[in-house]
Amino acid sequence: MEQETKELRRVGLKVTHPRMRILQIFDEEEGNHLTAEDVYKKLLAHQEDIGLATVYRVLTQFEAAGIIIKHNFEGGQAVYELDRGRHHDHMIDVDSGKVIEFVSEEIERLQREIAARHGYEIEDHSLVLYVRPKHRPRKT
Repeated sequence: MEQETKELRRVGLKVTHPRMRILQIFDEEEGNHLTAEDVYKKLLAHQEDIGLATVYRVLTQFEAAGIIIKHNFEGGQAVYELDRGRHHDHMIDVDSGKVIEFVSEEIERLQREIAARHGYEIEDHSLVLYVRPKHRPRKT
């Protein structure tokens, strides 16, 4: 709880019960990507009296403060994850919507080389691969 309090104060947000609870949920779910509705359902499961509108408002505040990252992957709703400062890329299972994080130094190196060949440096980037398990046939 002390870590969450420090994090909120560090970014200039008041320590409120809804902010603390939502931040705790993301801490508990580290590595998972949650929708606003996922967060709301977890709050309901713990009998928290925090509405969906408050969840959206807090997520917007957290995004603006750099606490969380919002992703809008194709074909799905927005998902959020804690910004732990570690770069990673994503794969999205097109059948289930599951989000898989991965890190590849080889891909990172290739991207830098390609940018350099064209006379650029990478400021930021996002790589999302849309995948399907090899053993599962396509849905029609």
